[in-house]
Amino acid sequence: MNSIHNESRHVSVHVDRNVGDVYAYASDPANLPAWAHGLGGTIERSGDEWVAESSPMGRVVVVFAPRNELGVLDHNVTLPSGQTVYNPVRVIADGAGSEVVFTLRRQAEMSDADFERDADTVAADLARLKELLESAR
Repeated sequence: MNSIHNESRHVSVHVDRNVGDVYAYASDPANLPAWAHGLGGTIERSGDEWVAESSPMGRVVVVFAPRNELGVLDHNVTLPSGQTVYNPVRVIADGAGSEVVFTLRRQAEMSDADFERDADTVAADLARLKELLESAR
C-alpha cells in the first residue's frame, strides 16, 4: 500500500447547461441517487444531514455546504467506520455551459488501484450528471 498524502486529482465534465441549472440540480441532495451511484438507490433527509442507508459501503451520512452563489457543492461523507471524507466540488461557468469539477483527495493508506477506482467512479457519476442535465432540456 502507498501512504501518499495530500494528493489530489481534479475530475471534471462540461455540461451544456447554464450554471444556474446545473447548480440547482446538483445541489439538491434528493437528486443524488439519480447520478451519484456510489451513494446507493435512496437518500433521505434527517435534519441538516442526508442519510443513504443502502450505499455499497453501508450507511453513509452526507452534509452539504449551504446553498450559495459561488457554485460550491462541497460535502462531507461520513462512512460506516466513522471516518469523514471531505469532497470539494464546484460548478463554474464554461462559455454558455458549465463545468463541474470534483477534487478527489487521496486518503491515507489508499493504494494506487483504489485511487484509480475512485477516480473512475467519480468520472462515471459526473458523466451521468451530464447526461441527465443535457437530456432534460
